[in-house]
Amino acid sequence: MNIGSNGKGVASRLSNFTAREFTFDGVLCKSMEGLLQSFKFEKEHIQVEVCKLIGFGAKKRGRGRNRTWQTKQTLWWKGKPYKRKSKEYQKLIRDAYDALGTNEHFAKDLLSTQSATFTHSIGCNKESDTVLTEREFCNNLYRVRINLQINKNS
Repeated sequence: MNIGSNGKGVASRLSNFTAREFTFDGVLCKSMEGLLQSFKFEKEHIQVEVCKLIGFGAKKRGRGRNRTWQTKQTLWWKGKPYKRKSKEYQKLIRDAYDALGTNEHFAKDLLSTQSATFTHSIGCNKESDTVLTEREFCNNLYRVRINLQINKNS
């Protein structure tokens, strides 16, 4: 299943661009894309605003910060710097997807994929160029799906 905002059905709805309200670390997020783009900003008040953005609006807002974070290979959350290739950043991403998994519509869509294999053909695979690689994206979807399946069957 190729996940992307230009797809159809559940493959489109599992995109980070989809409007999905959830709370991450006390901050209201309107989409995963908004949260991911917010990591490019050092200032917390800007992060809070970017978290409220959805889809291409979020992507566009973060685009101007690409050179800054890519040069430093540093992203931020609530004033704390994270090296892009660090275990701490991976934990931040995992925690973000766990928070997204609390959105009932996202959870329902993800569970509906059963055991489907995920791809994200428009995704970037170079960590130094993107806040989330295709592999990181798909692996987090798999991980959250497994956790939701376990909790559903408990």
